[in-house]
Amino acid sequence: MEKGSAEGVRLSILTNQGFDNIIIHFFPKGLNVRDTYCGTIRKEHVDTTVTLAGWVFRRRDHGGLVFADLRDVTGIVQIVFSPEISKEAHERAGDIRSEYVLKVTGKVRRRPAETENPALPTGEIEVYVSDFEVLNTCKVLPFQLDDEDIGEATRLRYRYLDMRRPEMQKVFIERSKAYTVTRDYLLSKGFYEFETPLLTKSTPEGARDFVVPSRLNTGMFYALPQSPQLFKQLLMMSGFERYFQIARCFRDEDLRADRQPEFTQIDIEMSFVDREDVMNVNEGLVIALYEALKGRKPPEVPFPRMSFAEAMEKYGSDKPDLRFDLPIVDMTHIFQKTEFGVFKKTIEAGGAVKGLILKGKTLSRKDLDVSVETARDIGAGGLVWIRMDADRALQSPTVKFLSDEEKSQMISLFSIEPGDVLFIMSDKRLRVSELMGRFRLYLGEKYDLIDRALDKFLWVIDFPLLEYNEEEKRYVARHHPFTSPKGSLAGFDGDYDSILANSYDLVFNGVELGGGSIRNHRTEDQAEMFRLLNIGEEEAADKFGFLLEALEMGAPPHGGIAFGFDRILMMFLGLGSIRDVIAFPKTQKGSCLLTGAPGRVGPRQLAELKIRTIAD
Repeated sequence: MEKGSAEGVRLSILTNQGFDNIIIHFFPKGLNVRDTYCGTIRKEHVDTTVTLAGWVFRRRDHGGLVFADLRDVTGIVQIVFSPEISKEAHERAGDIRSEYVLKVTGKVRRRPAETENPALPTGEIEVYVSDFEVLNTCKVLPFQLDDEDIGEATRLRYRYLDMRRPEMQKVFIERSKAYTVTRDYLLSKGFYEFETPLLTKSTPEGARDFVVPSRLNTGMFYALPQSPQLFKQLLMMSGFERYFQIARCFRDEDLRADRQPEFTQIDIEMSFVDREDVMNVNEGLVIALYEALKGRKPPEVPFPRMSFAEAMEKYGSDKPDLRFDLPIVDMTHIFQKTEFGVFKKTIEAGGAVKGLILKGKTLSRKDLDVSVETARDIGAGGLVWIRMDADRALQSPTVKFLSDEEKSQMISLFSIEPGDVLFIMSDKRLRVSELMGRFRLYLGEKYDLIDRALDKFLWVIDFPLLEYNEEEKRYVARHHPFTSPKGSLAGFDGDYDSILANSYDLVFNGVELGGGSIRNHRTEDQAEMFRLLNIGEEEAADKFGFLLEALEMGAPPHGGIAFGFDRILMMFLGLGSIRDVIAFPKTQKGSCLLTGAPGRVGPRQLAELKIRTIAD
């Protein structure tokens, strides 16, 4: 377990409970707080004397003996206070309580066979205490660390206590491992690690900026970066060719389970590359992280690919969950001559009719009514359901409006059998795909269609370069304005929807892990993109003048990607919220329950910044 050396250095090799990695700790000569970690003691250490330090997790007084579980970051070991070993220690042990901080010295002994705990790596041994010191006491806790039902608000208010729990410590040790895996992989591929500014200029990148007033420049503001996008492109123009950063990013947007106002991303950029180069290198990174965190290889390598158009048509989402097979099917051709008013009106307006079939579930009328309500809740104007009964007749309030030919084609297209239910919606083509995609996910969850034991990666490619923004009544960049088109924009005929982007997203189990693109590296190409976005020369120079100037000075072809580091951890560790993998997260209202942030600042600070609040 430990080995002396001429320099007086003790070496402890520690295998973390539940972790595969090995941590090596060096104890300098003269350091007498401890010489061994709690979770590292095994039966081969019987009859050795150890000094431990940690927190009392549980304490049990059995009359003649007092037992306690001592815990540190490596795990738990049972310690025993016996009057036969030390009467004085045994007497004082009656005063210790949960979460007292102790330094303990004692001899390792084998547990009696009938008391061994196979659930613990240290379960075959215990430490008989000869002496101990209370390094600190602890007042009554707001919750017990082994409680299974602790409200999230309480956990966040006392996050330092929440993070003492072994299951939470495992998460953050795994997070630390993921940092190392990321750096080791990218450094092995010739990347250089950089830091980019946190105080920068506000540029339109899709979300609201967090702004910071400048005291030295009255009336001027910095913005916290939504991403290092422009700086990483400038680094390519600086000639470094391969950049990465585990970057802090900030976006002032509405929050949910997988969003935080400040978050971490793995930010990557490469020069002299095409789309295949970027995807291949970064697929290797994700595989390395998956293997490190999941302990196994991905089920399908290389990751499959699907175009945006196919994903939307078949699954109604640009991040389809492929763990269940419930494709959306275009039915428009069946109803070209229909007399059913809703479908007829949609088709005449250039829309589409789409359906999906739930096979073999034999839904009740109540189930079907709930499905209709759910469709309305997700934004659908209506939902048609058609059920085949035991006599192979189609049952639905809508069936009487359909022709025999239409019914026959539906039965053939979906191979409808008794018990099957067909769900149909109609709307504008993209709109109905999105609605059916949401409804597909509802059915997958509701009827347990998702194979939770299965993991599915997918590259989605060939996104539209632009998308129409209903609020602004104009086309905007779907990714960001520096993304290059797939092919040339020369001869553009006004069909914005037909322009594809040289971009790519990586999806895991229906969640986007990251995305990127090949950039515009020629000034004239970037200028053309700005023209498409109705960004004039003056606005472009004001917002992006430094980038445009750099493009004129020998910018190489380049492209990159950014992965949501927190989201990768959440997904690969099987957790339900991104807050579970962030040490000190914010609530859905962007507040920190631990520190009370955000808070007011005093009038002196406001005066120095030449700022007056509306409340003033």
